[in-house]
Order: sequence, then C-alpha cells, then structure tokens
Amino acid sequence: MSTNDVIDSVNSPRQPFGLPQGSVRGFLSLLICGFVWMVLLWPTDVKLPLSHFFLMALVLMAFSSAPHLQMGESKLLPWILRVLFVGGSVGVVLYSMFRDPQSLSKLTPDAGEFANWWGPFLGCLTGGFAAGLLLRFVLGRNNQVFQTIRAWLSVIGILMMLGEFILFLAYVSADNRPENFIRVYQAIQLAVVSGYFGTRA
Repeated sequence: MSTNDVIDSVNSPRQPFGLPQGSVRGFLSLLICGFVWMVLLWPTDVKLPLSHFFLMALVLMAFSSAPHLQMGESKLLPWILRVLFVGGSVGVVLYSMFRDPQSLSKLTPDAGEFANWWGPFLGCLTGGFAAGLLLRFVLGRNNQVFQTIRAWLSVIGILMMLGEFILFLAYVSADNRPENFIRVYQAIQLAVVSGYFGTRA
C-alpha cells in the first residue's frame, strides 16, 4: 500500500472530529431525544417545546438514511448511537405510559405556542436545511471551506443543544420565564441544527 492509500480518519477534514460518517448526526439525534426524555420524566407538568417536534423530524430523517461509510471507517459508532436514541425513546415512552398515562400529554404542543411560532420554526427548519444543502451543492462536498463551515455548524449545534438543557433546568420552575428569548434561541438552534443536517443530506 502506498503512502497515498493510507487513510487518516483523525486528521482528514472529510468528517467533523475525524468521526465515522453519521456519528455527529447520531450524537445530535441523541441530544434531541434526550431532551424529550427529560421532559417526559420531569415530575411536574411541563410541555415539550414546539421546536423539538421539528427537531424530531430531523431525527427521523437521520434514522432512515444509512450512513455511507468510507473504506476504513468504523460502522460501529453510528449504529450504537442509533440503537441508543431509538431504544431509549421506546423505553422512556413505555415507562412514562405505565407510570402515569397522563404524562404523555406533555407531547401535545401548547396551543398558544403553536399559533405564534409554527411558522417561524418551520421557516427555520426548511431555510436552514435548504441553506446547508445549497452550500454543499455550490462549494462541493470535498471543498475545505465547506468542510470547515460544516464542522462549525456541528459544534455550534451541539453547544446550543446542551445550552437548552441548561435553560430548561433554570426556568422550568420559574414564574417569570423569558419566553421570547427562549423561543428565539430555539429558532436559531433549529436553523443551525437543520443546516448541519442539510450539509449531510
């Protein structure tokens, strides 16, 4: 095997963080599902934010598209992440249903939030995804600028998802929550995460 045939999966910019293809989407899907699990298992009556219904559409898309791995890439990590977010979701839903069937009402969107935010959230989802897809089409999948943008989208998306966990814990019991700030944060988060998924579609 010549030097040019050696695959450096860590230093190559082809995949963010040198991970096998599908791993970052799997980890983002796990964070999205983890937030849903937290809401379902939360002891008080809280509603799942509307933005997460749109994020779950990205999870379904990630699950339905099998990663096309390059030669030398491990198939194990992407499939472990898939098993975790699918098995975890089934387990949490079944546990919540048997513990308190009424807790599944947390998965019903809040009527007021739906009326005011379904349009902006849908726009962020479709706009972000289309922008990521267009960027890949214009620059090309192997372009270094594209790969850098894609990597940054994944980093920002992961950090924003983790930040939403902190926002939830900070304001879940508060009487005066900064609703507009939270919704704008979720809209930006939705655009970033869907943008990353668009670059990988």
